[in-house]
Amino acid sequence: MPVRIVRLGSPRAPGEGLRIGTVRRPPRGVPKVDFARLDYYDVWLPNLAPSAELMAEGKAAQDDKAWAAFSRRYAAEMAQPDAARLLDTLAALSHHGAFSVGCYCEDESRCHRSLLRGLLAQRGAAITG
Repeated sequence: MPVRIVRLGSPRAPGEGLRIGTVRRPPRGVPKVDFARLDYYDVWLPNLAPSAELMAEGKAAQDDKAWAAFSRRYAAEMAQPDAARLLDTLAALSHHGAFSVGCYCEDESRCHRSLLRGLLAQRGAAITG
C-alpha cells in the first residue's frame, strides 16, 4: 500500500488511508475537530515542513535558481537526525499500510511536498499519486 502525496483539503482518494499534514500551521479558520472531516489531515507532523524562515524563502522563490536554493536548504533540514528518522519511518511504513502526506500548496512543483516525494523515494518508499 504505497504512500500518496496529496494536496491537503482536496477530496480523499479511495483507499488513501491516514492523511498526514506536513505543514507548519493548521488550516486557518477551521476548528480542529473538522480537520479530518474537511480532508485536511488526520494527524499533524510539522517536523517535515520547512522551518518558518525557509517557508518564507520558498514562497518567495520566483525563478528556478531561487527554487533550487530553497530545495537544497529543505534537503539539509530533512537530513537532520529527527527529520531523517521520520522520513525513514514513513518510507518503511509505505510498504505496510495506506497513508498519505501533504501540504496546502496548489502547485506541487513549487511546494515542499514535491521535494518530500523525492526524499521518500530516495529511502525506498513505495509511492503513488
